[in-house]
Amino acid sequence: MAESMRQERLQPQNPLYRTLFRALCRALFGAFTRLEVTGLENLPPGGPLLLLTNHLHWLDPLLLFAILPFPATVMAAEKYERRYQGLFMRPLGVIFVQRGEVDRQALRQALAILEAGRVIGIAPEGTRSKTGGLQQGKRGAAYLAYRSGAPLLPVAIAGVEKVFPSLRRLRRARVTAKVGPVFYLPEVDGKASREELEAATELIMRRLAELLPEAYRGIYR
Repeated sequence: MAESMRQERLQPQNPLYRTLFRALCRALFGAFTRLEVTGLENLPPGGPLLLLTNHLHWLDPLLLFAILPFPATVMAAEKYERRYQGLFMRPLGVIFVQRGEVDRQALRQALAILEAGRVIGIAPEGTRSKTGGLQQGKRGAAYLAYRSGAPLLPVAIAGVEKVFPSLRRLRRARVTAKVGPVFYLPEVDGKASREELEAATELIMRRLAELLPEAYRGIYR
């Protein structure tokens, strides 16, 4: 019974809402930012896929919805479920993650989505960057990749944190999204060890850093 309830939660509550929301995101970013997207030729047709992105602002997942041609389930901090953002996030099937601990339920939900051949979007840093630069990556993305065997797709974003400050000055911020090539983690024998997860996390963060302007690379310069 618990398993069936969990599987039901994984399904988008309203596919029509998802479609309309994606169209709205595209319209808003098109109207209120100077959006530049490159690397779209690297996008695979769909899942299973682990989409990796840096985390600058709560607008980040909206940008992903705007540029992706296929549905993706994103992971977000649990605090957003209790805020006004939760009103539009819940119908999209967002996985809300407990911060400050290993949220095993969220990891199980993400694995179930990947095993179903779908797309998961995750920020390997685990939290929003206050400086704009990449922070130390967490092992969650590497864990999901090894457990599922799914390929990884890096998408580096910049300028999202400037959207609202620019609008207050009646200007449109330049927002960029750069899609890198799909890659796989190195093979391991059996279950990945802590050291192997850390090495894979370093690789993941370096792949993201390669796509970012230098000012956004943080500790991965």
